[in-house]
Amino acid sequence: MTKTTVYLPEELELRLDAESAATGVSKAALIRRGITELLDNSSRLRRNRPLPVFNSGRSLTPEEMADATYEHIEERAARR
Repeated sequence: MTKTTVYLPEELELRLDAESAATGVSKAALIRRGITELLDNSSRLRRNRPLPVFNSGRSLTPEEMADATYEHIEERAARR
C-alpha cells in the first residue's frame, strides 16, 4: 500500500470529523469509501481488455503465472 498526502479545506475537514464521530468510522475509511464510490461511478470508458496469453515457449510455474498476472493487473490499475 502506498501513502498519499491529501490536504482538505477546513470546511471539508470539519465535515469529515463530524461524520467520523457520528458513525464511528475512521476518517481514512470514509475517504477510501468516497474515492471508491467516485471511481466506481466514473463515466469514463474503461478498456476491458482480456488478460494476456502467456507463451514463453515453456510452461510457467504457478508462482510465475501469479507474478505475471499480478504485474499485468497492477499496470492496468495504474492507468485508471
